[in-house]
Amino acid sequence: MATSTSPPEFAEATRDETSLRRFLQGLPGVDQVGVEQRAAGLATRSIKKASKLWAIDTAISMVDLTTLEGADTHGKVRSLCAKARRPDPERPDVPQVAAVCVYPDLVTVAVEALSGTSIEVASVATAFPSGRAAKEIKLADVKEAVNAGASEVDMVIDRGAFLSGRYGQVFEEIQAVKAACGDAHLKVILETGELVTYDNVRRASWLALLAGGDFIKTSTGKVSPAATLPVTHVMLQAVHDWHKATGQLRGVKPAGGIRVTKDAIRYLVAVHEVAGPAWLTNKLFRFGASSLLNDLLMQRRTQLEGHYSGPDYVTVD
Repeated sequence: MATSTSPPEFAEATRDETSLRRFLQGLPGVDQVGVEQRAAGLATRSIKKASKLWAIDTAISMVDLTTLEGADTHGKVRSLCAKARRPDPERPDVPQVAAVCVYPDLVTVAVEALSGTSIEVASVATAFPSGRAAKEIKLADVKEAVNAGASEVDMVIDRGAFLSGRYGQVFEEIQAVKAACGDAHLKVILETGELVTYDNVRRASWLALLAGGDFIKTSTGKVSPAATLPVTHVMLQAVHDWHKATGQLRGVKPAGGIRVTKDAIRYLVAVHEVAGPAWLTNKLFRFGASSLLNDLLMQRRTQLEGHYSGPDYVTVD
């Protein structure tokens, strides 16, 4: 089972299904009360006004601006890409977002609209959001997105297989998707709202890291609860521990339900305190969001102008 995507120190853990299960079930349990208290405590921290503008700009630069609806059109994707390039048309100093995320059949539209920028084009794949499809279909989904020009792929794990204890199946599928990605970065969506326990979130995080995921992502945004601070704490701790063990930096992406600036700042505080300041970059932390960007832009104007501008000053997604 082990391949070059697993560091040498974890070769034994990924040797076969039994070894993988032993490793994942042997991870320390998550102290539910402790992680929730720490998340709540960090969420109460305030930051100075001088730091707030930096935090807002940092959060903007970490947004994966997303549209994943059945009614998506070429025009909607082009409009989203225009907003990604110039989030506030009246203020050219506002950072561009990190990426635009769309379905595979709309990747070519986004690639064309973002040509000449450093904004990544991300595509969901592997029968998003359910993950209920044959492996061959999932891999074809990935190849379609990558061939169309996607530089990032957001896959969903088979939660049924994971919850049934078929860790090897999930591991091998992530590896196969990683191989199909080629040079594209892979974000592995755990759908933490369906994993039920923090222990499962920790095991799924490590499973995705062992299999070669470049990012671990909380949610599809289609299941409630989506991203939460305690769950994100568990995932940030996983990438911190992974780095400590291997020297490799892997990212985290909370997605779904993060809509206002104060919540985004709470996540940035968690990133700094749990994973470390090295993760305060869009290379290692992202927000999967659509409406969040509007609030960040309004709060940015408030910081600079001293009064609340209101929603009429930003484009509506």
